[in-house]
Amino acid sequence: MNLANKLTIIRIFLVPIFLIFIAIKDIPYGAVIATFVFIIASLTDKLDGYIARTRNQVTRFGKLMDRLADKILVTAALISLVESGIIPAWIAVIIIAREFAVSGLRTISAAEGLVISASKWGKIKTVIQIIAIISALLQFNLDIYPEFANKILYYNDIYNILSILTDILLALAVIITVISGIDYFVKNKSVMK
Repeated sequence: MNLANKLTIIRIFLVPIFLIFIAIKDIPYGAVIATFVFIIASLTDKLDGYIARTRNQVTRFGKLMDRLADKILVTAALISLVESGIIPAWIAVIIIAREFAVSGLRTISAAEGLVISASKWGKIKTVIQIIAIISALLQFNLDIYPEFANKILYYNDIYNILSILTDILLALAVIITVISGIDYFVKNKSVMK
């Protein structure tokens, strides 16, 4: 249980904290806290990978749990944002379905003694998804805390720009999610045989 793996475990434990603050409406500024928790959890993803590589602490546990922690974090955020009405359900379904499909492929491959490493598209997909979710969380905060919004000069312009940016980022996340899923299956079609 090295430092990189501990950070991965911390990321998993941050998910229920994120869910508590975003789901319970009676907590003052809960969505703001949830947004910060999500950002911190996202940063641990980059940090644990960096530490594992630079300190030569890459383990099988880390490879498995790091991917699982990412999926749990992104899935929790997507479902929360669907419930809040910020993103449409079909976006969450496409992203989550891709995660199930690639995880299934990895399970089949592991049963055959093969390891499917994260691809370039998979890494880009994770980064774009996280940026899109942060943008959607910021939009959610402006929706439910008008007192913040009223203090911002040109609030309507900022809100409209953030809304358009969120839509663009979510569309990009869906496109890259689909491309990365196809890429995994094309490159590993031998596993299916």
